[in-house]
Amino acid sequence: MFVNIIKSYRNVVAVCDKELIGKRFEEGKFQLDVKENFFKGKEVSEEEVLRIMKNMKLEDSTFNIVGKKAVNIAIKAEIITEDGVGNIANIPFALVLM
Repeated sequence: MFVNIIKSYRNVVAVCDKELIGKRFEEGKFQLDVKENFFKGKEVSEEEVLRIMKNMKLEDSTFNIVGKKAVNIAIKAEIITEDGVGNIANIPFALVLM
């Protein structure tokens, strides 16, 4: 998985499943573009992603999460619930502003 932490007045944490990098998904008028320049940060283990998400949650960060593994870890970290997950072309995603 990839994690990219973009530092600003409110940190943005972009997390995605490795195999989705650089791909674009469309469904009707909706699209999900998993751009490398935004999502491709450091490649880390699922355990590390969980640790990062829990820590960044305490910092009132914004989260952009794409992919089944990434979404499941965000649920485990209590950043989102299953009700907060969207799907485009069967790819789950969540956007969170803490």
